[in-house]
Amino acid sequence: MLSCGLSIVALEDPHREERKGSRPFLPLRALKPESHLNKENTMEPSTLLAHGGTTKLSREELKVIPTPEGTPTHHPVPHFEIVQALVETLGFRNISVVRDEYAVSGDGMKMFGVLDLETSFAECRFSIGIRNANDKSMRLAMTVGYRVFVCDNMAFYGDFTPVLAKHSKHFSLIDAISVGVDRMQRNFEPMRRQVEAWQELQLPETHAKMVIYRAFIEGELEAPRHLARQVHDLYFNPQFSEFAPRTLWSLSNAFTSAFKELDPIPQFKATAKLGPFLEAVQPAAR
Repeated sequence: MLSCGLSIVALEDPHREERKGSRPFLPLRALKPESHLNKENTMEPSTLLAHGGTTKLSREELKVIPTPEGTPTHHPVPHFEIVQALVETLGFRNISVVRDEYAVSGDGMKMFGVLDLETSFAECRFSIGIRNANDKSMRLAMTVGYRVFVCDNMAFYGDFTPVLAKHSKHFSLIDAISVGVDRMQRNFEPMRRQVEAWQELQLPETHAKMVIYRAFIEGELEAPRHLARQVHDLYFNPQFSEFAPRTLWSLSNAFTSAFKELDPIPQFKATAKLGPFLEAVQPAAR
């Protein structure tokens, strides 16, 4: 079966949180039952945060991430409560989560997560991404996307979409999450059609090289330039037979495979920009 990318439909830029010099983020990786961070050996919050950049967090471990005190106009929401509300809201719609993974900033203020859903299509699995910040640096937001079965890449179709209000005293978490999920569900079908179109769209060799050139040399994609060679090699010498066809789908997965070497937050940002970039540079339909 196929498997190589989690692409996510969303709509706003994470902006400044991942700029150079910011605090490290805990990496976003698959959660495994044998993780040393299990219920029988749970680390203290200070220890978890001290492992920024090297240690993964489970959903349960989000419980111990400290939440700052609120103010009359700003009421921080614990990361775990947000994730739990999302899981419950999906459950009410008979949508099951089969896998989830989280990245938390070194100070515990920011959280990014991806929840893979039971529903699959075109050798992919639907996913929902979520982010939260308790330092007012960004609003609670969600995305919709997919994870490809072969190489388990992560990619985003677009940026995160804020859900309703800020964390004010009138903020309703359940209402915000419910509206966000409704919006994400409406994006599932357009995203599925796009994936299937990319799987059929043939790319001339010169066009594929031009896309890589525009992405990294001309700087049209917000991603580190040193990845250009890796994307080139992954596309022209694919590691998986599923990406042997010279299609936009194969090229998109060359990008998302290369993005896996990035730290979690730069990876989120690069993958969020990839879909719109590829849409803009793809060959015109004949």
